[in-house]
Amino acid sequence: MEEKRVSESAVVTSQVMMPQDANPSGNVHGGVIMKLIDTAGGVVATRHTRCNAVTASIDRLDFHHPAYVGNLLTLRASINLVGRTSIEIGVRAETEDLLTGQIRHTGSAYLTFVALGSDGRPIEVPGLILETEEEIRRNQEACDRRDLRLAERKKEKAHQGRAGRTLKP
Repeated sequence: MEEKRVSESAVVTSQVMMPQDANPSGNVHGGVIMKLIDTAGGVVATRHTRCNAVTASIDRLDFHHPAYVGNLLTLRASINLVGRTSIEIGVRAETEDLLTGQIRHTGSAYLTFVALGSDGRPIEVPGLILETEEEIRRNQEACDRRDLRLAERKKEKAHQGRAGRTLKP
């Protein structure tokens, strides 16, 4: 399986936020932005694997500034880390006030996708070629997040094994 460059699957997509995307005050719902983030991440995962890829987890989704009706929401998504069957993708959301030109960092998210074969089971994904200092930095940070995810998963399993038991004084 041939390795691929980060740039080969990266995507930038934009969409004007409309009234149906917002609450009565004109603030765009976080869930609308989250869906668009997931969609952008899915495009990147599918481009890299050239197969079906599904969202396994969203590590973080932090909102920094609100988006409003009429803003142009731009999503920049690219791969940070490739595992055996999974991929971590970072997505940055920015909004532009089209009347003033002001651009604000609206939010960021880290998503993990798993590649699935035609039988619906996880399959190996192509490796990743890191070419820039930024790609190397993002990859190292993703490795750190992966270690934290795995430790947390292990901790959760240990707690599940104790579910239903009562502690004796």
